Amino acid sequence: MKSGYTLPVFAIAAAKAAISAIHKNIVTSVNLDLLDSGSGEVAIAQSAIIDENTALAIAISDPGDNLDLTAGTPIWAWVTLESTESTIGGERIILEAGEGLGKTANGKPAIYQLARDLAEVNLIPLLPKGITARIRFILPEGRALAKRTSNAAFGILEGLSLLGTSAISKPLSVEDKLEEFRLDLRSKAINSQEIVFYIGANGYQVAQNLGFQSSQLVQTANWLGAMLVEAALLGVTSITIVGYHGKLLKLAGGIFNTSSHLADARIDILVRAAVNQKLPFDLIQEIESLSTAEAVHRVLVEHGYDHQIFQYLTDQITQRTTAYIQKYTDRQIEVKTILCDRLGKLVV
Repeated sequence: MKSGYTLPVFAIAAAKAAISAIHKNIVTSVNLDLLDSGSGEVAIAQSAIIDENTALAIAISDPGDNLDLTAGTPIWAWVTLESTESTIGGERIILEAGEGLGKTANGKPAIYQLARDLAEVNLIPLLPKGITARIRFILPEGRALAKRTSNAAFGILEGLSLLGTSAISKPLSVEDKLEEFRLDLRSKAINSQEIVFYIGANGYQVAQNLGFQSSQLVQTANWLGAMLVEAALLGVTSITIVGYHGKLLKLAGGIFNTSSHLADARIDILVRAAVNQKLPFDLIQEIESLSTAEAVHRVLVEHGYDHQIFQYLTDQITQRTTAYIQKYTDRQIEVKTILCDRLGKLVV
């Protein structure tokens, strides 16, 4: 099975090819420093010089043998070189969202840290002193593809995002994926006894926004139980769990593999929380009739009980997780829980 690259890699490759075109060097491929993933060569589909300071280049996304809806989609980079003195703050690289690249709810381009790090390492060395590259990424198919994702639910509007935790897109089996997470945990536990677990991209972004370092962040996907035990056996002394409440509230019910294929008692857990907190009987009945944790959250907000219920669930998750770790490892670990909604907003 073939590995590929994540979307930020193709965006920066196109930008590098466009800068090369401005320097009168039309290329059919570029070599990139992929940070912790070594280096790699990316094909360039097309380049065009617009004027003496502007060029356009196109790369085609190839995530390898993965079920990724961005496979084959073009990423354009429209690059203009301008005087650094004319920019606000003297930035050397300015990344902008064109058509098909999403924006966050506050209007910022959905371009995250991996893309920015790749840009800094690969593009700044190409720029003469005193010159800034203004780069607008365009994904002609991005708006249509975004409708097939949950981007809007996570606050990314009007297109796709340049989001990723690694430059390499690897096709892995379920067992391989768990082993990859365990290896990541082992490497990070060597240097830090305070680890932060997150499930998906939403949890990763929230953890970064809260100030946690990348060297502390470990993805668990649905395997929280196995990863908690592994962390304890590695000598980790503090674990913070960060993520979407609709996933993590399962831990409050003692469910430590959060895959819905194995167990999905979210509504039951929310009903139990409502009963424990003595919510009005008619509201408990309404919660029981709902089909998603997100719908329950909206109802709780409407009635002013959201903080109370999610504080109770946060405490339950922390207690259950602490007990789970002690049961399987006979070790005491400090556990903290941070719950957010689909937009990344903290719920407690």
